[in-house]
Amino acid sequence: MDSKLLELLVCPVTKGPLLFDRARQELVSRSARLAYPVRDGIPILLENEARTLSDEELEQLPARTPLAG
Repeated sequence: MDSKLLELLVCPVTKGPLLFDRARQELVSRSARLAYPVRDGIPILLENEARTLSDEELEQLPARTPLAG
């Protein structure tokens, strides 16, 4: 995921920031409790394509994901 692109993207539901989960290839919105898939490097920012995050998953998220790399 390009860090410049990630800086521009926001959650379509809450308009809040997104965290990139490299392992799962998802963009995560804490406030909406949703994870949007990234397929072939393309973020799919549709609410009906996102999966709902469990309480355990939210607790395991870092406070902030570094954009570098």
